[in-house]
Amino acid sequence: MWIANNWTDYEVLDCGGGEKLERWGSQLLQRPDPQAIWPRAEADAVWRRANAVYHRSSSGGGRWEIRRLPEQWAISYRELTFQLKPMSFKHTGLFPEQATNWDFIMDTIRGAGRPVSVLNLFAYTGGATLAAAAAGASVCHVDASKGMTQWARENAASSGLADKPIRWIVDDCKKFVQRELRRGRRYDAIIMDPPSYGRGPSGETWKIEEDVADFVALTMQLLSDQPLFVLISSYSTGLAPSVMSYLLGITAGAQHRGRIESQEIGLPVKSTGLVLPCGSSARFIAM
Repeated sequence: MWIANNWTDYEVLDCGGGEKLERWGSQLLQRPDPQAIWPRAEADAVWRRANAVYHRSSSGGGRWEIRRLPEQWAISYRELTFQLKPMSFKHTGLFPEQATNWDFIMDTIRGAGRPVSVLNLFAYTGGATLAAAAAGASVCHVDASKGMTQWARENAASSGLADKPIRWIVDDCKKFVQRELRRGRRYDAIIMDPPSYGRGPSGETWKIEEDVADFVALTMQLLSDQPLFVLISSYSTGLAPSVMSYLLGITAGAQHRGRIESQEIGLPVKSTGLVLPCGSSARFIAM
């Protein structure tokens, strides 16, 4: 498992009973987590310290119970700074387990010894974009949500990266890839974190199990003649790490020499020393 264990501003304090208690800077949040099926290790008194609790609804979705939480606050990872706020459906605007991939992105780009162009698809609030830009790459950040893209720009400014070569694109990812192919543009590294289900800005639908294989094959045509890496992440239980590695093997791996790695990604749990599974990733690393 690839474990995001280099955080100082974030930690999972405890988890169990379908919930997790997390420290985001100085704020404690209690949120649902279906993977945490074991009993809690910490006493109820520890859990009651949460600044906010997300309650699931039996009819779907849920709501935040805000006890004492600022409207927005910031945490840092290495040289990156992220703005956080409670969002609908339990999110904060950041997936901290992705830090293990940010480490890979930064270290690989810095070790390349050459200019690197990166395409980040389904780029959300820009964690991978910022990691690549901080390492010296030029980045094209693509997401269908105007609000998420603006949030990513704010994170870039907070991280001192506002003047870095980042193209901010609000578009349906598939349509953007098709246009880039027609324009003849190529990228040395491609990152994607496709949602399980989503809609584009013009109502385009996305279902990962139905659409991701064709999309990966299409997108790999954008790799340059000397690629550096491809990184795919997924939170869908229907896509095991091996499935994503097979997708990379028959696309990027068939076109370029390299190796493929895939693993679950996870977060260490302070109370027990266990690792909470949080999805999976696969990497093609060119040779």
